[in-house]
Amino acid sequence: MATIHHQNKLAPFDQNPTRQKPGISFVCKSFQQHYPPDFPRKVFAEIIATYLLVFVTCGSAAISSIDENKISRLGASIAGGLIVTGMIYAVGHVSGAHMNPAVTLAFAAARHFPWKQVPFYAAGQLIGAISASFTLRVLLHPIKHIGTTSPSGSDFQALVMEIVVTFSMMFIASAVATDTKAVGELAGIAVGSAVCITSILAGPISGGSMNPARTIGPALASAQYKGIWVYMVGPVIGTLTGAWSYNLIRMTDRPVHAISPRSVSFQLRQIRSQDGEVPNKEPFNDL
Repeated sequence: MATIHHQNKLAPFDQNPTRQKPGISFVCKSFQQHYPPDFPRKVFAEIIATYLLVFVTCGSAAISSIDENKISRLGASIAGGLIVTGMIYAVGHVSGAHMNPAVTLAFAAARHFPWKQVPFYAAGQLIGAISASFTLRVLLHPIKHIGTTSPSGSDFQALVMEIVVTFSMMFIASAVATDTKAVGELAGIAVGSAVCITSILAGPISGGSMNPARTIGPALASAQYKGIWVYMVGPVIGTLTGAWSYNLIRMTDRPVHAISPRSVSFQLRQIRSQDGEVPNKEPFNDL
């Protein structure tokens, strides 16, 4: 009994855990509590998608500016639309294929995307854009302007153009990506076509950026910052108004996430229900 009593007296001192200073393990545990387990995959998918987007669009634009016999301006616009289409089908089911900080911000503002994930998505998109731009700087040397966008006229003209064309792109993206009544399988084609058409129109006036990351990356690689504020303000205003405008006319108030496999799943469930099978009533997975 004496031994047991002695152990009981010492127990409170022995059981006191050693306090650990907050470090990497603390940050990791906090991150896991607030973000889904597959969230790093989504950010990495955004880095890859934005990298390829900027690599193709800015690379073709840079070559076109030097020699239109190799790549015409029309060809550069088509290349931009096609890479957007390809990336939506490639990683849309993983991350949503935003590839654009303004798009991510607009989806969050319209309640189709979690606000706490916006900074990580934007950081990933900027990393991809900057990495692609400096890759092009090495590959396309001695070309100095790596697909930079700058106003050909006044800053005001370029600003209005960026707002309008980004509004058009975001309005279409909101329709096919967030509305279950839309044809989700055609999201990539619809958004890619919108990017292609609007860039053809906006190219001679503003360069048709519609994407802050697509402008910041080449600007840093080329040390060209003329009118860069236009491409920060214009796309943000355009995407916000585009997303909010579609919310006003959408046929359902059911909240959904942006460009994900849910639209395709919705169509598949419709087909199965028509064939007599019981549709899946489980909620869609979060982005």
